[in-house]
Amino acid sequence: MDKHIELSYCKFEAFKVLAKNYLDIDSHPLFEKINHLFEEVNISPADAAENLMPKTEVGGTDASLESLIQALETVREEKTLGKGGTQDKECREQESE
Repeated sequence: MDKHIELSYCKFEAFKVLAKNYLDIDSHPLFEKINHLFEEVNISPADAAENLMPKTEVGGTDASLESLIQALETVREEKTLGKGGTQDKECREQESE
């Protein structure tokens, strides 16, 4: 039996908790850009956390936040293409062939 549980999306306040837990930061110059992106798109807390987890020791906090920004921008682009009509239709036609 499949059960679907609806969970809320990650918004800026939840992101700040994740940033504190994963990166041990309360503020950062990139927070403003991230806040604007969260106003435009929806992602799950798990997706946000995945992008905040440090993948290397080299980039640190900046690399993790840039990874999240990239993920949010990708979702925004996909959302825009989905509403674009022609481009979305062409992609679906190519996939079905």
